[in-house]
Amino acid sequence: MRAITTQDREAGIAGLVMADLPHPHAAENDVVVRVHAAGFTPGELDWPGTWVDRSGRDRTPTVPGHELSGVVAELGYGTTGLTVGQRVFGLTDWSRNGSLAEYTAVEARNLAPLAADLDHTVAAALPISGLTAWQGLFDHAHLRTGQTVLVHGAAGGVGSVAVQLAREAGARVVGTGRAGDRDLALDLGADAFLDLDAGELGQAGQVDVVFDVIGGEVLDRSTDLVRPGGTVVTIAAPPVRHPKDGRAVFFVVEPDRARLADLAERVRAGRLRPVVGAVRPLAETADAFAGRRVPGKTIIEVVEE
Repeated sequence: MRAITTQDREAGIAGLVMADLPHPHAAENDVVVRVHAAGFTPGELDWPGTWVDRSGRDRTPTVPGHELSGVVAELGYGTTGLTVGQRVFGLTDWSRNGSLAEYTAVEARNLAPLAADLDHTVAAALPISGLTAWQGLFDHAHLRTGQTVLVHGAAGGVGSVAVQLAREAGARVVGTGRAGDRDLALDLGADAFLDLDAGELGQAGQVDVVFDVIGGEVLDRSTDLVRPGGTVVTIAAPPVRHPKDGRAVFFVVEPDRARLADLAERVRAGRLRPVVGAVRPLAETADAFAGRRVPGKTIIEVVEE
C-alpha cells in the first residue's frame, strides 16, 4: 500500500516521502480501515510517540497522521461493534502508524460510525479538533451558561470548534487570532474578536475560562485575565503560572467513541461546522505540512471522492 513515511527525526518535514509498505495487520480488538481522508497536526513530527512505540523502541519508518475517515476493511480477533464495509471516523493511536496511508490499523474503541450523509473530508476534520474542544471546555474547565470564555486561535481547527460549542452552551465567547481571522470567528459565533498581532489581548477584560492552543507569552498574559475561581486550559505546554485562586490545566486529548458520535450528529443537524481549510492529495502531504497557515483544518484526501 502507499503511505507517507519518515525515518529521520532530524530531517523534519523534508523527511516525509511516499513509500510502499506492507498491508497492516489487525491485532486483537483492532480494525483495518481503508482510509478515505486523513488529518494531521503540523507539530507531530516533534512528538516522541511519532518515533517510538509504547515501550520506547524505535518504530521507523513511521506513518504520521492521527485523524481519519474511511471504511472498515478487516476485523481483528475479538473486535465487536463494527462490521466490514462500515463507514467510520476517529483517532489512531499516538504510538502506532497513523492515518496518512491507504490502510491503517486502529483500535476499534477509537472509532465511531459515520453516517452516509457526512463527507469523509468533513469527518476527518472532526476527531482531534472536536474532542479537544469538548474536553477542554467541559471536562476540564467545566464551562457553564453565562460564563465568559477566551478562545485563542478562534479560526483554527480546534478553536473554531470551541467557539461554536461554547456559544451553544450559552457562554459569552471572545475569540483571538490574526486580523484575517476576524470575520470567520465572528461568523462562527464569537461575540468579540481580538487581534493578537495588534496587541488587543488586554481588551478581553475578566473571563471565567481561557482556552489556549498557543502557549508561551500569550498563555502567560492570559492567566492575568482569569477571574478568581476561573480556569486556564491549554494544549500547548504545561503552564508555568496559575490564575489567582484558580486552576491551570494542561491536557492531551483522549479518544471517546460516544462523544465522537455526538459531535457527528451535531454536524448533521447543522449545529456544528468543522472548518476545512484546504484539501490536498496524499502525494502533496509534505507540502501541506510546510504550507502557509490557513483557517481551519487541512485534510489529506487519500481516496478521491
